[in-house]
Amino acid sequence: MPTKSTPHHHGNLRRALVSAGIELLSEGGRANLTLRKTAARANVSHAAPAHHFDGLDGLLQAIAAAAFLQFTDYMVSARANGQQDAQSQLQSIVRGYLDFAQDHEALFDLIFSEPIKNAKNPELVNASARAFEVLSETCALFHEHPNGPLVNEIRIWSSVHGYAILRKFDRLRPHPAAPAIPFDWIMPTLTPKANT
Repeated sequence: MPTKSTPHHHGNLRRALVSAGIELLSEGGRANLTLRKTAARANVSHAAPAHHFDGLDGLLQAIAAAAFLQFTDYMVSARANGQQDAQSQLQSIVRGYLDFAQDHEALFDLIFSEPIKNAKNPELVNASARAFEVLSETCALFHEHPNGPLVNEIRIWSSVHGYAILRKFDRLRPHPAAPAIPFDWIMPTLTPKANT
């Protein structure tokens, strides 16, 4: 974290404010995030965020863009480090998705929130699209669903996202002492293309 004696070089202040915002969000959710608190955490003037963001919404959008990149990296890294047949790649990106949701709950909540869904910020839109591309690239290793394009992506996405939410609220156990039902048990079955 920057200190008062650490000068911000050109271009670093925006990154420092986003990092400070992520820390505050992770510590206490969106209610904990204000421009003034973010400036204080980054050890800069309370007016500094106004030079980089269009209010709190602008800061939230910048944080969400950074979060989407991290989310994407979780999936891409998991895929790269796993086995490379189609089914294993799909299981890997699902694991990356669930790991991000668990490791960064506040960021996960933010990137799928109503304000972020409707944002038109190009940086955010591009970061969000890249995350979806990871799913699309991986689903392209399988035969298209008989009902048409995007069906496979939506089947996987809705299943893994729903699982992440149910896990967050501890709704994956038949009774309190039982282990959680693993995602593998409910994962939709796709048919790999030949040689994948």
